[in-house]
Amino acid sequence: MAWVYLVLAGAFEIVWAYTMKLSDGFTKPLYTSITIAAMVFSFALLSMAMKVLPLGTAYMIWTGIGAIGAFTIGVLFLGEALTPMRVIAALLLLSGLILMKLATK
Repeated sequence: MAWVYLVLAGAFEIVWAYTMKLSDGFTKPLYTSITIAAMVFSFALLSMAMKVLPLGTAYMIWTGIGAIGAFTIGVLFLGEALTPMRVIAALLLLSGLILMKLATK
């Protein structure tokens, strides 16, 4: 169950990063509210996952899901650049996450 909590925590991290961007510096109440709620859910789920998983593993995978997810959302919905160098960087992050998962018993 800890891995499910961790993946959900990462998904909520993507949500709060995206809605924080849409909040325009916390000047739009709806997006600001969604950002804060998603942050609370993300941290709560992360804390539940950390009851079982090692700190380094949980934190790295949580931030990695958020980073790769935010990169993807930025490209797909915000018109951010999809350059070969950015794709390679995202793939390197992904490979690190996979290795960390495989290294955790």
